[in-house]
Amino acid sequence: QVQLVESRGGLVQPGGSLRLSCAASRILWRINTMGWYRQAPGKQRELVATITRGGTTDYADSVKGRFTISRDNAKNTVYVQMDSLKPEDTAVYYCNAKAQNSPTGSEREYWGQGTQVTVSS
Repeated sequence: QVQLVESRGGLVQPGGSLRLSCAASRILWRINTMGWYRQAPGKQRELVATITRGGTTDYADSVKGRFTISRDNAKNTVYVQMDSLKPEDTAVYYCNAKAQNSPTGSEREYWGQGTQVTVSS
């Protein structure tokens, strides 16, 4: 099944930037939408941003104007550039992919293992 491997997160000062990447492997046919979600302690997992295979993007209101999602279809990799980071962006960030194993197969959802991003001075 599809494997998603995220880059390392880290500790960033408020106002700083960080770029996460997520590479997908073991794809039998193709990946459709890819995205990033996050989960802060004591909170539910929430959408950060998604991007379709054609490049259409969607962002949570809380990150619009600060985060930019992109993808490289040839590398099956999705990125999120996070700028002007705030303490409230602190969370475990998860990569998500919706993939098909064949042209007529149903779409399945896959998750990365998660990477910690901490925004603090």
